Order: sequence, then C-alpha cells, then structure tokens
Amino acid sequence: MKPREIILSAFEGGKPERVPVTLFGGGMWSIKDFGTTFQDLAADAQKMTEMLVKESERLLCDVVYAGSGYNNFHASAFGGKIKYREMGAPDLEAHLIDNAEALDGFDLSALDRSEVINTAKEALRSTKEKLGGEYVITMTAWGPFTLAGRFIGEETMMKATFKKPDLVHRVADFCTDLLIHLYEPLVNDGALELISLADPTASGDLISKKQFGDFAVPYLKKFTDWAKSKNAHTIVHICGNTTDRIDLMPDTGASCISLDHKTDISKAKETLHGKMCFAGNVDPVAVMLQGTPEQVETTCKGIIEKAGTDGGFILMPGCDIPPTVPYENIQKFIQTAREWKL
Repeated sequence: MKPREIILSAFEGGKPERVPVTLFGGGMWSIKDFGTTFQDLAADAQKMTEMLVKESERLLCDVVYAGSGYNNFHASAFGGKIKYREMGAPDLEAHLIDNAEALDGFDLSALDRSEVINTAKEALRSTKEKLGGEYVITMTAWGPFTLAGRFIGEETMMKATFKKPDLVHRVADFCTDLLIHLYEPLVNDGALELISLADPTASGDLISKKQFGDFAVPYLKKFTDWAKSKNAHTIVHICGNTTDRIDLMPDTGASCISLDHKTDISKAKETLHGKMCFAGNVDPVAVMLQGTPEQVETTCKGIIEKAGTDGGFILMPGCDIPPTVPYENIQKFIQTAREWKL
C-alpha cells in the first residue's frame, strides 16, 4: 500500500498493513530545514512547492501539508496586519473587529485576492501534481473557534462565551463560511481530498467541556458536513488536555481527531475506536525536541501498543513540532511506525 492508501484507510476506520504516521503541519520545521523563511516563500509558489517536495522526501510523512504556518493570513485578508518573525509562523498583530455588526462589511471574496493565500493554493496544486499519487496532500487553516478569536481577540471571545454568547456564535458562524469559501474551489477541482484544521483556542486548557460543546463543536460540524457533501476528509487538531470531552469528538464530524500529548490516549482508544479515527500523541517538546532517538522510539511504541494495534489510528506528535527538533528524532518517529506491521 502507498502512504496515501494507508492514511485514507485509517480515516475510514480500517486496519492498513502498517501504522499510519505523519507530523501535524510541520511548516516551521520544514521551512527552517529548507533554509528559507515564511516571508521569502509567501509570494513564491514555485519555491514553496520545491520546499514541500524536498521536505516530503526527507520526512516521509503519509501527509504533506501545504500552507502550514500561514493560518493567520485567512484573517489578515480582511484588513489585519501580519508580523513576520525571524523564526516561527507569522503573527496577526491585532484583532480585527469589536462587534458582530462589523462582519457585515466583510466580503468573503477578499480571500481570493490575498497574494499569500493564492501562493499556498498554487503550491498545493503543484505539489499534488508531483506527489499526489504517493501521499495525501492537504492545506491547513485555523478551525472556526480559533479563527473567530483571531477576528475579535481571544480574551474578548472567552469573556463573551459567558456574557455575549450571541457574539461568539455570530463570529464563529462567519468563520465557518470563510473556511468553506477558502476550501471549496480546491475540493471542487480535485486538488484537495483532505482538509486540515487546527483549533487550539478550543483547547481543553482554555475552555470547559460545556463551552466546547456549545461554541466549538457546532461549527466544526457545520464545516465537516459540508466537507462530507464534497467527499473530502477532515483532520482536526485540538490542543490541551481533552480527556474529559473525548466523548464529544465524534460530534465534530471530523474524519480524524488529533490529540495533544496531555490527553489520555488509552481513554481515547476506549471511547473512540470504531466511532472515528484518532491520532496522537507523542510529546512534541519533552520527547521530539528534548529526547534521544531511543526515547522517541520507546514513546512511540508505548503509544502504538495502547492505541494503535487495531486500526483507525495514526501516530502523530501531540501538536506541531518546534523548528529545532533534531532530524534524527523525526526519522526514528517515522521509522517506528513504518516498521510496525498491523
């Protein structure tokens, strides 16, 4: 089986011939390893494609992520200012609106005029042409709840979940429509069969299970319902300890939920196996960054033994990895899964 067949089998709950394995995103690491910067690639689709192709040959992940690290540009297209950093993903300097009525002045076609977004789209299509027969090629974005926080400010949104819930619902719904607008042409023309969303502001360390169910799940579900109508898979990563709300993950409608290293992977297996694919959850700092290859191998094997022997599972770090993770640790991470026959 090719890597793309292995990962798609896992999304559908199957038991492929080996453990599926991939980083989540990996943009910061890949761009640093390629010897360039986010800013240098932002308007150069050819160079971005070269980076994706070269790094896929080094990383050997089952999934290749176009646009990883450029998530804030989906908000900046509506007037936000981006700050590039010497190392790491570009930041949105400030939130964009103070009230829901301001959304009425936004036209989703602004996304279509963003040079950086169009660069990522072109690189996605070019990479799909070069690697799509071997790997699953995806493009990343913030999930609806996190993107809503980019528009109104995370602190404002957290307070609004108690004092102004209608504001949160209005902005999250707008952001869901934004994501559909972003991905629809790529799905319609066959460039994309997997959509990757990161919803870190929906973290188990930031909001309660009730808030998660009230404000994050409905908009993930709205998006994944649309994706399913287009025969596209979705993988959603949520940061923090989500052990207390694992039972809500199938309600998101995602093909796969990617779990943070803080989450109890045995509990995830107990709750999710047979209901949805789940992924995780090697510690990206204590193990991937600071550990030895031997520690990476031991950790990966422990996680696979707990969660990955019956299919419907993907070995992943518990979040995106830091840009300074040793290459030897990534090699061992990938090798451990590729050599584990199911």
